[in-house]
Amino acid sequence: MKKLILVTLACFPLRYLLAQNDQPDLAMIQKIRQEGFNHSQVMDLAFFLTEVSGPRLNNSPGFRRAANYTRNKLSEWGLTDARLEPWGEWGKGWELKRCYVAMAAPYYKPVIAFPKSWTAGTNGLQTTQIVLLSVSNARDLDLYKGQLHGKVILLQRRDSLEPAYAADATRYSDEELKELANWKSPKHAGQSGKGISAGLQGKGYTPTAGHHGKPTFGPPGGLTYKQVKQFVQEEGALAILSTHPNGRDGTVFVQGGGAWTANAAENFLDLTVAYEDYMMLQRLAQHRIPVKLELDVKTEFHTNDLQGYNVIAEIQGTDPVLKQELVMIGAHLDSWHASVGATDNAAGCAVMMEVMRILKTLNVRPRRTIRIALWGGEEQGLIGSKHYVRQHFTDTVTQRYNKAGDKVSVYFNLDNGTGKIRGIYLQENKAAQPIFTQWLAPFKDLGASTITLQRTGGTDHLSFDAIGLPGFQFIQDDIEYSSRTHHSNMDSYDHLQAADLKQSAVIIASFVYHAAQRKEKIPRKSY
Repeated sequence: MKKLILVTLACFPLRYLLAQNDQPDLAMIQKIRQEGFNHSQVMDLAFFLTEVSGPRLNNSPGFRRAANYTRNKLSEWGLTDARLEPWGEWGKGWELKRCYVAMAAPYYKPVIAFPKSWTAGTNGLQTTQIVLLSVSNARDLDLYKGQLHGKVILLQRRDSLEPAYAADATRYSDEELKELANWKSPKHAGQSGKGISAGLQGKGYTPTAGHHGKPTFGPPGGLTYKQVKQFVQEEGALAILSTHPNGRDGTVFVQGGGAWTANAAENFLDLTVAYEDYMMLQRLAQHRIPVKLELDVKTEFHTNDLQGYNVIAEIQGTDPVLKQELVMIGAHLDSWHASVGATDNAAGCAVMMEVMRILKTLNVRPRRTIRIALWGGEEQGLIGSKHYVRQHFTDTVTQRYNKAGDKVSVYFNLDNGTGKIRGIYLQENKAAQPIFTQWLAPFKDLGASTITLQRTGGTDHLSFDAIGLPGFQFIQDDIEYSSRTHHSNMDSYDHLQAADLKQSAVIIASFVYHAAQRKEKIPRKSY
């Protein structure tokens, strides 16, 4: 009989046998559903992260308010060792204190504008003229020498606004999900971690003019925005304006414009303007109609604490052996400054906090320790998570995971807006596919069933993936993310979808529970 059993088992594919060991605990899932859908606190958490804390630019007062709030809330729920963990020197904090921009002549009209982060103010209310630059090379700049002092500078644009025929909010179609599920890795696929410094790639990033110095004006091969900005600053201009046609209908996509390191000088005032307002100013200038602008911008740099921080807390494991191992979840706490960073990424933080609340409320006694990390500095290149992984889990010689890293079973990340989870990206980790397939099966009724080997980039799971640890980001519906809220003045609480966030918290809580209880760690991918 033993021989018959062994022969029978040998005939089964390894993937099938592994899947049989990962049957989900349906009774626990039902408890998680009841708590997550009927007693959710996710929208309350999001409210305190956004409208109470304010914009959360890294190391700003808003970031500190949110960090202290999350630490205290996690501790209040009974998580252990809740703390703000420094990861090294970051630099200056920065805060927008006032922003008033209006056209004063030929008539009065408010202008929708936001300064880019870490830029200077105007030193009170200023009324001045605009100068439209039409330049394509360094020689063209010489024509404007001596004419820019105290002026506001526009760069002539040659694009125009096109009608928007696509809906702002979209959900994955069945065909798109099928395509993701059927994705095959191309031959000679890139190595793990290649995209770790890619910053925002893969998150529907919409650039403002001049990001990374790419020209947004003039012919191909022309001057960069950075070069022109340096020239007009040296000429004593008051400010420079930029825009992008993706920022239509009063939406302004605005990010960084200056350095934040401790010894960096205050940067030149660089304002991002709504596209329609920018083009109005340009057309008036092209027709030689005198234009005056009123500007009153006040910014403040904070230098009392130059450290960067992550928020860390955990539910301690109970198994005598496995409690030394970790199941980690995370999302980035920092945001940009034109709004309160609701979909990017208070949504992810609120969901991950809600996951911990659900598990504590259900008095789950995990075999492994479950740790939450809310990262700082993600928007500037995954800085908080990269430092954490480097300091805790990385062998400095091999640049792979060390002994402490080997105790990390898995890291789950959420950072693609408010949209509900439709599945998970495997980052080409084929060994995890049968496990996650089983864990997703109970949530097909919630619209989550897609497993794709495809990689996704631009957020903090890459810090783990880069050293060979299993790090995953969930597939989410793009609810106004790319088109409206991502890094914009529209990233507000009202764009959050409560039902989607509840669904995400329930699914992730189940994944975390099963990862914490599983006999083995989540397998590493082969290379």
